[in-house]
Amino acid sequence: MTVGVLTLSTLMSASAAATARLAQHTGQGGAAVGETVRTRAGLVAGTRSGAYRVFRGIPYAGAPKGPHRWAPPRPVPPWKGVRDATKPGPLCPQVPSPYAPSASTEEDCLVLDVTTPPAADRRRPAPVLVWIHGDGAVGGGSFFDGRRLAGRGLVVVSINYRLGVFGGLALPGLEGSGTFGLRDQQAALRWVRDNARAFGGDPGNVTVAGVSFGASAIAGHLTSPASEGLFHRAVMASGEGMMDMPAGAMGPDVPGYPWYVWRSAREMEDITTEMTSSLGCRDDRPERTLACLRALPVKTILEVPYIMNAFQGFGYGNATLPQLPPTALRAGRFHHVPVLSGATLDEHRLFVGMTYDAVGRPFTEADYDRALRTAFGARSAGRVREEYPTTAFPSPALAWAAVITDRMWARGTQTMHDTLARHVPVYAYEFADRRAPMFLPLPGDFDFGAFHSADIPYLFEDEAAEPRFTPRQRALSATMTQYWAAFARTGAPHGPGLPGWPVYRPGDAGRPYTQSLAPRRIGPVDYHRTHHLGFWNRIS
Repeated sequence: MTVGVLTLSTLMSASAAATARLAQHTGQGGAAVGETVRTRAGLVAGTRSGAYRVFRGIPYAGAPKGPHRWAPPRPVPPWKGVRDATKPGPLCPQVPSPYAPSASTEEDCLVLDVTTPPAADRRRPAPVLVWIHGDGAVGGGSFFDGRRLAGRGLVVVSINYRLGVFGGLALPGLEGSGTFGLRDQQAALRWVRDNARAFGGDPGNVTVAGVSFGASAIAGHLTSPASEGLFHRAVMASGEGMMDMPAGAMGPDVPGYPWYVWRSAREMEDITTEMTSSLGCRDDRPERTLACLRALPVKTILEVPYIMNAFQGFGYGNATLPQLPPTALRAGRFHHVPVLSGATLDEHRLFVGMTYDAVGRPFTEADYDRALRTAFGARSAGRVREEYPTTAFPSPALAWAAVITDRMWARGTQTMHDTLARHVPVYAYEFADRRAPMFLPLPGDFDFGAFHSADIPYLFEDEAAEPRFTPRQRALSATMTQYWAAFARTGAPHGPGLPGWPVYRPGDAGRPYTQSLAPRRIGPVDYHRTHHLGFWNRIS
């Protein structure tokens, strides 16, 4: 069974309180104040938030419901009059979890938000940044407030797309099998191409950016024929596009996978069979299975345990992803655009903490030995323990987190950078603020460090994060948004007053080509040495 990555940037924004704060701040719930724009499908009326214009819940594709459930996205039917774009659109179907209380059964959810920069000049269109949220089973674009990046001169677009089983179901002969969420994102990018100018944006300068599952989707877009020409730069934060997963890394009973997010057509079809048999729709004829599933209420489908998490992956070997993306990337068969990409210093502490110590299940020395044997086998477990002795860490849990951070996340990240940098400019970073605010309601005293997705509140306005930033963290946020905006504008994170950021060079282990982003230091770091990548390359 597929197990998905939990994305903190989605979870911390998915509370009703955070949504209410954002709604209050952007004037939602009141009347539009004359901020009207004509899109290809019709007029939309948004609101003004200070110097920014904010448009919310704009449909970019038709409702994927009824006969259009598990079908490629279709054009938006035009509307008459002025459409209210002052409130968030519906989230795509999802179920709540203890740390992400968002829920929805609404399928008419293929909507996006647009935030425009102050004093947008129609004669000089602004670069456009399209944000793809993470997780793949929960969340939505409306949880990401684009004003901080818009303040750097970008038009910011954040999107919803089909999640879990609604985005990944696969059946033989079904067009779009395993890739409906990815195809939704392509439809949103086509909407940006067709409508950016109406919001002061430049359709010829579009950056697609995402975190975690969203960043992995971008690795898919780099290799998808249908994404060609829809974006001109790419930003990937904590992406898993070239990452494998050792057994037990995401929990003691979770098997290993050769690729974290990519599944063959047969694998996706097998997942569909496993997860939907309990719905009473299994039939030897795929068309009858599909008809049965389309007739079920969303609520009934969501009641199947794990059905959303099971589909946190993308199918390949189809028209959308003809090849396994890592194979295409290694061969140079991808859209050659500049890339800004990175990860956090302590990626896996979040998952270890939420599985063990932070929820009252201490990870012991015996657990550490058992986890090492499960992940690496009896022969290599001892070598890994010698490289990562528990005496070098405050606890066995942090030792285990370091092992998986380095072996899974850092090695996968550097593989991606080495692969891409042979063909395109790559700017690599590591977010290293070990005091980044933690937003999940986790009990206990656990040091999460620079955890997975901790960098995202430094880029997007966040009403919960802002009061907790120290002056140095505010300065780091300002520098990061300047970097991202400069990259979106020119393809390089360079600008007046910004610390220099070297272009990444592949194959030079030990050279400081990765930019460390921390409150007290911004500059090159030896990523290879920091994460013991020489050791991991020798034993695996």
